[in-house]
Amino acid sequence: MNTNPALGVVFHWLGGLAAGSFYAPYRGVRKWSWETYWLVGGVFSWVIAPWLVASLLTRNLLSVLHLTPGNTLFWCYFFGLLWGVGGLTFGLTMRYLGLSLGMAIVMGLCAAFGTLMPPIFNGTFVSQVLGTVSGRVILLGIAVCLIGIAIAGLAGICKERSMSPEARLASIEEFDLKKGFLVAVLSGVMSACFAYGLAAGDPIKVLTVRAGTSNLWQGLPVLVVVLFGGFTTNFAWTLYLNIRNRTGSEYLASERRAPFDEGSRPQPFEETAITGPTASVLARAPTAIVPETVNVPLVRNYLLCALAGVTWYMQFFFYTMGETKMGRYTFSSWTLHMASIVIFSTLWGVGLNEWKGAGKTAIRLLIVGLFILITSTVIIGYGNYLALPS
Repeated sequence: MNTNPALGVVFHWLGGLAAGSFYAPYRGVRKWSWETYWLVGGVFSWVIAPWLVASLLTRNLLSVLHLTPGNTLFWCYFFGLLWGVGGLTFGLTMRYLGLSLGMAIVMGLCAAFGTLMPPIFNGTFVSQVLGTVSGRVILLGIAVCLIGIAIAGLAGICKERSMSPEARLASIEEFDLKKGFLVAVLSGVMSACFAYGLAAGDPIKVLTVRAGTSNLWQGLPVLVVVLFGGFTTNFAWTLYLNIRNRTGSEYLASERRAPFDEGSRPQPFEETAITGPTASVLARAPTAIVPETVNVPLVRNYLLCALAGVTWYMQFFFYTMGETKMGRYTFSSWTLHMASIVIFSTLWGVGLNEWKGAGKTAIRLLIVGLFILITSTVIIGYGNYLALPS
């Protein structure tokens, strides 16, 4: 296999950019409830894009999946299912801890568990990680990444403290440290299951390469199975919300007769859910009285949701490409992915003026956190470089 850790880091940065950017098209969706546009975008993220891209770039996709052992398909799907649970419980973490503290805990746990558990489970952690210089350098990079995430979270806490007491209370009305921490642990561990699903799909990679697929695209058939597991969880939840909130007609209605805040944006502490390990918090928008009948830009909404969904998928498209370039320490890809998501989602927040008025201390911590996260990706890339045959 043609390994190139530097190129692998670049691929993971591109994946982080996609993960941090996917929500932008959703901001243009109008007169749809959260559950409606999230499911429409999710169909493209978790079903259409994985199947279409894998069909175009790999050989004999259906035959490869047919030849895959049943237990492999089960574990890939099952871990995808659990990853979906992690994404949904992330919203509760935001509700009880707030965005900054909740994000730091969940992303830190997700990075640690998603990176370290596969080599521990495979029995290679002591011999190939602790027992080698390159492995120890990668562990150093993982530790630096966790420090960077913690500092970024601290910057967010300082930002929240700079808010007025009224605004702070409005943003975290249900603050509960004990309950929030327990939910954050569940969310972080469950979100890390995506990494387990990718690791469980190694037999699929072998089969698709034997079928003539390039090594660069070998992870794409695995995404088809893992993401379908995530789709199952999110489909069940959004369908429940469609029924509970009586919003099922929105998928086809060109007009709607219901209270709806046309200009609202998703707020972080109502009906929250995320894609799993991403930095964008999605919520069902609050309602307000508007004219009894309004026109719905149906085509525009579908196109924007499709764009958002495909952009979301691209994070793992680039992830699988980066994984093929990291050499034998492919488990380090998960930390690179987490670091890249935090970096680019934070930069989006800066660009959208979310840090305006945060105070000098918060800005300084944010800059330090971003610098440390970027440094962690360089250290991990260097550790993989050391493992290359001389």
